[in-house]
Amino acid sequence: MRAAERSVRRSRSAVLVFTFLRGGLAAGLGLGALTVLVMVLWISSPSPDDGPSGALHTAAGLWLLAHGAELIRTDTLDGIPAPVGLVPLLPAVLPLWLVHRAARDALEAREGRAAPSASAAFGLVTGGYAVVMAAVAFYVRGGSPSVGVVSLLFPAAVVVAAAAAAGVWTAHGHPVGPLPARVPMRIRATLARSRVRERAATVWRSAAAGVMTLLGGGALLVAVALVWHADAAQQSFVQLVGGWVDRGAVLLLALVLVPNAAVWAAAYGLGPGFALGTASTVTPLAFSGPPALPVFPLLAAVPEQGEGTWPNWAAAAVPVAAGVVVARFTVRSAVPVHDTGDGGDGADAGGGRSGGDVGRGGPGEAWSAGGTALTATLGALGCGLLMAVLAAAAGGPLGTRALAEFGPVWWLTGAAAAAWTMVLAVPGALLLRAWRLRGRNGGRGRGRRRNAAGGAEETARTGRTARSADRTAGTAGTEGAASRPVGQGPAEAPVPPTRPRKARTGRGSARVSTPRGAVTVGGAEGIEDDDTEPYDFLPTDPWHARTARRTEGDAGPSGKP
Repeated sequence: MRAAERSVRRSRSAVLVFTFLRGGLAAGLGLGALTVLVMVLWISSPSPDDGPSGALHTAAGLWLLAHGAELIRTDTLDGIPAPVGLVPLLPAVLPLWLVHRAARDALEAREGRAAPSASAAFGLVTGGYAVVMAAVAFYVRGGSPSVGVVSLLFPAAVVVAAAAAAGVWTAHGHPVGPLPARVPMRIRATLARSRVRERAATVWRSAAAGVMTLLGGGALLVAVALVWHADAAQQSFVQLVGGWVDRGAVLLLALVLVPNAAVWAAAYGLGPGFALGTASTVTPLAFSGPPALPVFPLLAAVPEQGEGTWPNWAAAAVPVAAGVVVARFTVRSAVPVHDTGDGGDGADAGGGRSGGDVGRGGPGEAWSAGGTALTATLGALGCGLLMAVLAAAAGGPLGTRALAEFGPVWWLTGAAAAAWTMVLAVPGALLLRAWRLRGRNGGRGRGRRRNAAGGAEETARTGRTARSADRTAGTAGTEGAASRPVGQGPAEAPVPPTRPRKARTGRGSARVSTPRGAVTVGGAEGIEDDDTEPYDFLPTDPWHARTARRTEGDAGPSGKP
C-alpha cells in the first residue's frame, strides 16, 4: 500500500513539474523565434554597430516590449533616458498564443498520467513563464535598452496571466460556471437560463464583429492614404536607410506595425483621432499643432495640416459600417432564420408549407423589441471596451517632451466606438427585426393560402378517380351477368382482397369514399401512404374470356350467328 501511495505521489509530482516546464518552454519558444529574426538581420547588415551581445540584448528587449513592458533607452543625444512604450501588436500575438496553448495542453489527460487541476495548471504555467521573463529582464537591466520594473508587473504579468486563464477556460470547453454563493439566488437563477447565455454569446459575437469591422476599415484607410501620399512614403523610405538589407529591415518593421496603424486609423474615423506629440492632434475635422513626426514610411499616410475636407470626413464610413454589422449580428439571433430546404415557390408534395418561403420558427423564437435593443446596446458597449484596450496597447510614448504622447487616447477612442455603434446598432436592429417578422407573417399567410388551394385540387382529383372506378366496376358487373348460362342464379361478383391501409392526416386533410374504402388526401404531412398497385381498379378478367363472352352473345340463343 505504501509503495502504491509513493508511486501516485511521484506521478503527481512529475505532472506538476512538467506543467511548470510547459510555461518556461512557451516563453523560450517566443524568445527564440524573435532572437533568430534579429540575429539574421544583424548578420545581413553590412555595418553592424554592436557585436552579437548587442543583437541579443535588442532581441530580449523587443520580446519584453511585445508583452507590454516599457523599455528605456539610455544612449540618447542629450543623455536623458527616453522611454519606449509603443507596443508592436503583431509580435505580441506569438508569445500570448504560446502561453495560451501551454495552459490549454497542460489540462489534457495523457495515457497513464492524470491532468492537474485548473488552478494548479494556471499557477504553474504562469509561474514558469514568469521565471523566464524575470531572467530576461535581469539580462537587459544593465544595457540599452533596459526595462522598467513597474511595467513588468503591469501590464506584462497581467497580460500573461490573462492568456493563461483563457487557455484554462478553453480546455474546459468555455464554461460559464456557477456564481459565488453570496450572489442573490434570483440573479443566479436568471443567469443560469439558456436564453441569458444565448444573449451573452450574441453580445460577444456582435462586439467582436464590430471591432473587426473597425480594424478592417482602418487598414483600408491606411492603404488608401499611403497610395494618396505615395511620393512622400517613398521619399521617407529612401531617406531613412541606404542599403538593401537596411531597407528590408525597415520594411519588416513597417509590416509589424500595420496593426497599430489600423487601430490609429480606426480612432481617426471614430473622431478622437490620435496624437503626434504633446502639441499635435490629428482628427477628421482638423490637423492642429506642430507634429513631432519622425521619419518613417507609415507616418507618411498622415493627412496634411489644416482643416479637414470631404476625403477626411469620408472616414466616418468606418464606424457606420461597424454599427450596421453589430445590428446585423444581433438580429441574426433575435429573429433566427430556418430554411425549409426546398427552393420552389409552390406548395410541397403534401400541400404543406411553401418551399420558396423561409420559415422563421415559431413565435416564441423571436426576441422582444426590448430584448433586442438591450442586446444591441451591450454589443456596442463591448465594442467600445475592446477598442479602448486596443487603443491603449497601440499607443505609447516614444521619448520625452514632445514624444511623450504618441497614438490614440484609449478612453476617448473607446467612448467614441461605443457611442457610434450604439446610435446606429440599436435602431438598426429594431428595424431589421421588424422587417424579418413582417416577412415571417407574410410567409405564413402565403403558405396557408397555398395549402388550401393544394388541398382543394387534390380532393377534386381524387373524386374524379373514384367516379371513374365506379363506372368501371359497373361495366364489369353487367358483362358478367350477360355471360352466365340460362337457368343459373345470379353469381356473386368476385371481390378483390383488401389490404390494410395506413394514412397520415394533417391540417387541411379530407376523407374520400372509394370502392376500396376511405382514403385520406391533402394535409400538411403528405398524401395516402399505402401499398396498393397502380390501376388496381381495372377489370381483372382475362382479355380472352371477355372476347369469348362477346362471341357467345352475338351467336344468339341457338348458338348460331
